[in-house]
Order: sequence, then structure tokens, then C-alpha cells
Amino acid sequence: MSGFPSAPTDQVTLANWRTGPYNKWAFHHVRDIVPSADIANEPGNVWQLESRPADLSSLSFEHLSVRYSLDKLIGETDTDGLVILHRGKVIFEHYANGMGANTPHILMSVSKSMTALVAGILVAKGAIDPTQNVVSIIPELRDSVYSDATVRHVLDMRVGIRFDENYLATSGPIVEYRKSTGWNPLGHGESPSDLRSFLTSLKDREGPDNGPFHYVSPNSDLLGWIIERATGTRFADLMSKHLWQPMGAQYPAYVTVDRFGAPRCAGGICMTVMDLARVGQLMLQGGQRNGASIIPSAWIDDILANGDPAAWSAGDLAPYFGDRSMHYRNKWYVLRDRRMALGLGIHGQNIFVEPAKELVIAKMSSQIAPLDAALTELTLRFAEAVSDHIER
Repeated sequence: MSGFPSAPTDQVTLANWRTGPYNKWAFHHVRDIVPSADIANEPGNVWQLESRPADLSSLSFEHLSVRYSLDKLIGETDTDGLVILHRGKVIFEHYANGMGANTPHILMSVSKSMTALVAGILVAKGAIDPTQNVVSIIPELRDSVYSDATVRHVLDMRVGIRFDENYLATSGPIVEYRKSTGWNPLGHGESPSDLRSFLTSLKDREGPDNGPFHYVSPNSDLLGWIIERATGTRFADLMSKHLWQPMGAQYPAYVTVDRFGAPRCAGGICMTVMDLARVGQLMLQGGQRNGASIIPSAWIDDILANGDPAAWSAGDLAPYFGDRSMHYRNKWYVLRDRRMALGLGIHGQNIFVEPAKELVIAKMSSQIAPLDAALTELTLRFAEAVSDHIER
């Protein structure tokens, strides 16, 4: 998107916005491509984080016989923005590829983790019960694969649905899913769909609910529908009222929506890197800011302590994380040995929260491949190296 109007070969469109090199512009201009709903902040209540830059020049780690410095890691993982907090202070901040401190960037599947924090707030308020059957909240799903699923199954990706999360597919359910959310253009002669209709159409079953971890993005869009239906309120407004404003976000966030306003809670939330880091810091503080509880501490404890390691090991993403002891709970991954909670999204979106080290790492990227096992491992090694490098 250089110049105006840009040459046709340079233009970012609905057809190319998630492919390189177009994604380097698109990932922090998503609202120019896909309809969205604003998640308002409260400008008079901004949480000011103290800047205390640390010398990280000696930070290095080895991966596959290659020695990585911080600069080399940033370059090789196509990092657009990186913020590191230690003990509530900003010790490192970096932007590239047109990003700035005030630029919202798409979170991709880190959106799932944010959505589940909103769900946790609503659970504490009694609006949702994780043991509820989904159809008791959304009866329209009684003839779908979600007919017997509970909210807990949705939260922990343990619905027995058959759905192939193949990001490189050019046809099939995942492409129809993206069309329903407004993320892909319609083909010639196709009629427009919508996200909620797509969810009700899912009927194929892989196995019983409460089985192995099975990563299916539509489950997280369903969570957004569940909390909207349970409260009678738009997701964007719920996130603004219960998380974004009381947390003291510095800038508004936004979420992509379909043609009827249904939010893409699985991947469409966009925010600044520093505000993502604020979410991590809020979790370190037990969900509290200025003495007020925002995220229930019990929900954060549940993320870190619960979840089923056996379900994770039998699941479809375990190979991307090597031999690490892990579980998945409330749409957060957890490295059990470090008690480090992770939110991960395709194309290199990350948040790492480690209470024992009072450490938060927020990283946004525009990697070419949606899911790159080598870069995922490299980024995990980086987060572990930062944790090992800093003092307690």
C-alpha cells in the first residue's frame, strides 16, 4: 500500500491480506479491510506503566546450533512489535514494519485468550456457568455437533467436532468459515453467509465431547455468541465495560465482525502491543488494579493450575511444543514446569505471562506462514531465555 492510489500489484485486498508481503501492512490496518466494532477505552483512566529500559544486549540463546541475540530473534520472526515487562516496568519496547506504540495489531488466536478472560469475569458475576449445556443458552444449536457440549468443553477445546484447521486449504469448511466471518471474499455467484449460521451448520463428529484437546477456532466464536446471548449485550461492549476500561487500556481496541455484527472472537481482536502487555500485567496482579478486582483471581488460578495434561498430550497441537509438559485451560496454553501462561496466534502473535518471575512478554508479528513449527519453537525458546536471563 505504497502511494495513493497504490499500484494494483501493491494493493492489500480481502483476497490477499493474510499473505506476505501484504500482511506486513494489513495486520495493523485490519479495520480498513474487514468491518469491525470498537472496544472503547477510558482515556481518563489510563494505566501508566513506568519505563525502565534494561540492557538486554547479553541476552542470547542457542537453537538448532545457531546462537540468537534479541535483534536476530526479532528479525527472523518478522516481529512488528515487542514489549517486555518485569515487575510491572517496561524493560524493552520495539516496533517495526510501520507499527508504532499507538497502532492496533491483529491478535489472531490470542483473541481466544482475551475472550476467555471476559468469559471468566462473567462467570464470577453469575451470567455464565461453565457446567451449562451450550444449548441451554443457544437452543438454535440443538441439531448441531454442539448438542451435548458444555461451556467447559468449548473453553478447553474438548468438543468432539470434526473440523480440519488447515490454514492453507483453498476449499472446504475452513474456507466457508472464513467467508462467513467476512475474512475471505465470496466466489462468483456465491450468496453471503454469516458466522452464526455457519456454527449451526456444524454437525460432523470426530469423537465424544471431553476427549483429547482438539483445536477448532469456531469453538471460540461460539464462546463469543454464548456470552452475548447470556448477557444480551454485544461482545465489544462487554469487553470494554468489564476489561478494557477498568484495566486502563491506553487505546481503543476493536474486533472484526460479520455482516450481521457477530464478532470474530477466535481471531479478530486488534489492540496495541502495550495494551496486550497490560492484560498480562493485570493477570500477574491477580486480576486486580488499584485494589479493584477486574479478572477474578480464581479464574487466573484455574488457568494455571487446572486443565488436563493427558488430553493435551493426545491432542493435535502437542507436536508443535516438543516434549514440554503442558495443558490447555480457558483458551490459554500453560507450560506446567514454569507455570507460564501463553496466548498464541498464527503468523506469530504471542503473550507470555510468568507469575514467578513477574514477567510479561507481548509480541506481534507478520510471519509469512500461518503456522510455522520452527518459528513457534524459536519463539518459545526466546521466552524461556528471557525468563532465565532476568532476575527474580
